[in-house]
Amino acid sequence: MTRHQVREHIIKLLYMNEFAGDDMESRMDIYFDEQENLGDDVRWMLQERYGEIVKHFPEIDEKITKTAKGWRIDRMSKVDLSILRLAVYELVFDSSIPDGVAINEAVELAKTYGGEESSSFINGILGVIAQEKKE
Repeated sequence: MTRHQVREHIIKLLYMNEFAGDDMESRMDIYFDEQENLGDDVRWMLQERYGEIVKHFPEIDEKITKTAKGWRIDRMSKVDLSILRLAVYELVFDSSIPDGVAINEAVELAKTYGGEESSSFINGILGVIAQEKKE
């Protein structure tokens, strides 16, 4: 499985999380059961990555809110928010991923899954966060 495919699964899980409430664990099980050729090792890795991102939601959402002036988290597209949460996690908490890779992957995911303006919106927010990180 490529890193891009891993990211696709993660944003789908993060998106599901927006609607699952307390039922996320059972929905995650259903999601994984529906995926063909997804071994236990990959499933475990995706669950771990998802859990790490969710654990950091308060810090991630604070960065997004601070950077996306005029946009509240609850008003953002759930797809855009899921992509942003993954990318901000990678920028801030995962030093193994270069900033440019995290941003480029997020923009590509936004082009595939987001709306017409999603890639520009996401690129702008992540660019500011990456720049602040350098300073």
